[in-house]
Formats: sequence, structure tokens, C-alpha cells
Amino acid sequence: SLEDWLLPHLSGVRTGADWKDFDILPALQALLGWDRIKTLDGAVPGHFTTPLGRNVPIDYAEDVPGIAVRLQEMFGVTNHPMVGRKPLQITLLSPARRPVQVTSDLPRFWATSYDDVRKDMRGQYPKHPWPKDPTQADPTLRAKPRN
Repeated sequence: SLEDWLLPHLSGVRTGADWKDFDILPALQALLGWDRIKTLDGAVPGHFTTPLGRNVPIDYAEDVPGIAVRLQEMFGVTNHPMVGRKPLQITLLSPARRPVQVTSDLPRFWATSYDDVRKDMRGQYPKHPWPKDPTQADPTLRAKPRN
């Protein structure tokens, strides 16, 4: 029942301010148990791990799960990331973390739109790498080394 699983987590919650600060996640985790949480996280992960090992939160607020990641961090990725059978909507960001392109088909973006994006970005961010073939490039968050 609600009282059995939630009440133990409500000690110290007395005022409206306490309710605003109340974190229900530990109570839900206790209700579900470790095995179900693990299954849920496998089916609906909370983050996407980029090729550089950085964890980017997945936004489930819209109809399609999505991430925002710097374009260069996705260099070398040839298969579009998925959540279950749904493709992630990827908002590709400039080095200044401004949206450049939104795609649900990264291989198609590399093959079609990337050349135009590359031309624009090379002018705006000349210190960053913009390879002709991003599928063969190493992912990076760094600018080109100075001479």
C-alpha cells in the first residue's frame, strides 16, 4: 500500500517547503527493487554514453527520446543510436554548444547535410577539426593544436 512504501521516506516532511525539497526517487527505487530498476534502466536508459565516454542525459519529455551533443563528439559514429527500437533524436551542437542540426538518422546526416554544416562551421570555428569524412574521424572535444 501507499503507506507501507512511502511513509518511511516521509520522516521530516512537515511543511510545503519540505514537500518541494522531497526527492521521491529513493522511495520509488525502494518500491521497485534493484532487479526491476536494472531492467527499467536497460529498456529506458537515463543517459547516452558518447564515443568519448561522456554521459549525456536523455530527454524523454517529447514524443521522441533525445540528446544534445557536440557534433565533433559524434565523429566516427556510423550507426544511429537507439533507445530500444526508437532512434534517438540528436541535436548536434557547435563547439559553443549552439544547435546546428537535429537528426534521427546520423548516417544520412553524414552523407547529405554534413558538407554544408562543415562549410559553415569551418568559417565560424576554424580552430576546430571539420574532417571531410566524419565517419572516419576520431571523436573529439578539443580544438586543433596550435603551431
